[in-house]
Amino acid sequence: MPFALYLLGLAVFAQGTSEFMLSGLVPDIARDLDVSIPSAGHLTSAFAVGMVVGAPLMALVSRRFSRRSALLVFLVTFLLVHLLGALTTSFAVLLATRVVGALANAGFLAVALVTATSMVEPDAKGRATSALLGGVTVACVAGVPAGALLGEVWGWRSAFWAVALLSVPAVLAIARAVPAGAPDAAGTDPAGPGALGELRALRGPRLLLTLLLGALVNGATFCTFTYLAPLVTEVTGLGPGWVPVVLALFGIGSFVGVGVGGRLSDGRPVPLLVRGTLALLAGWVLFAVTAAHPVAAVVLVLVQGALSFGVGSTLISQALYAAADAPHLAGGFATAAFNVGGAFGPWAGGLAISAGLGYRSPLWVSALLVALALVIGGTALVPWRGRRAAGSLVSGKLPVR
Repeated sequence: MPFALYLLGLAVFAQGTSEFMLSGLVPDIARDLDVSIPSAGHLTSAFAVGMVVGAPLMALVSRRFSRRSALLVFLVTFLLVHLLGALTTSFAVLLATRVVGALANAGFLAVALVTATSMVEPDAKGRATSALLGGVTVACVAGVPAGALLGEVWGWRSAFWAVALLSVPAVLAIARAVPAGAPDAAGTDPAGPGALGELRALRGPRLLLTLLLGALVNGATFCTFTYLAPLVTEVTGLGPGWVPVVLALFGIGSFVGVGVGGRLSDGRPVPLLVRGTLALLAGWVLFAVTAAHPVAAVVLVLVQGALSFGVGSTLISQALYAAADAPHLAGGFATAAFNVGGAFGPWAGGLAISAGLGYRSPLWVSALLVALALVIGGTALVPWRGRRAAGSLVSGKLPVR
């Protein structure tokens, strides 16, 4: 993989830390800003909504700039709103910074996905996606637990300061190492289709199916992950000091899942998706049943992190294969679809908690979302099995009934 791809991963690490770190900070933010825990959980949903809206919109806007320039504008904006978030005493202002930060993150990730896959061979999109998303998993392993630890020692604001500082070397590295990829005078890549042509290419049934499945799987992941801290302390019975450990275990699992998914998704994606999603469903159900048992809960956090990101990263790479005729907008729409799940999941989990179903209830909601993905995906894939299905998916012939 090209070295510049890993520099993009450094920026994704900072952004992933910001996106996920609230799972360990929600209780502190709720206390400090005098809001309920479900209301504080909406900060995650707000970030995801900003990603949903911003990904396609920013992908369109970025067509008029070189890729390097677009990446730098998005990353600097992301850095500045985190400084404001660290300083504010208003929940409304903090909520607004999450939305603006998400718009910048969405634009960055949309351009970065396209930039990363353009650096490798056409049949290596899965590996390129895996290398880029490795920044997210490292954020889960190191950044998010560190953010939770900072929040516990110095308050939640210190985590926002840390994200801003992490973004500085990423800005410098991208300015020096990422190819510009300048557009032509009309604001488009002369080698690619126009914006309308790309939008038409995004209506294909194979792509729409992949994006829907990705939204459901990611919704399940965020539904539980957002409320993992109160789940661990209130249901499992572990002390607050265990929260960074549990978050790190989820991150380790996600790192393994992305790595395995990247190696397998280019050649045999359908068997990986079918088996991985079945295991993911079983894991959420088992987690819901055994959440009060510390050993089982800790093990399942690791396992579910691996399965969630293994299946999720494979669906992202398959969305990029399916959108080969939309080289600029593919990353934006893949990012948007996955963050539809990222917005809906925490909202659904918070709704279940607010209804008095307890902090275990997001696990059942996660299981329901994955079960729905299996039903929808199974309806499309039942007639195609094994190697034949895998080959058809990579070649762009995913059958839809």
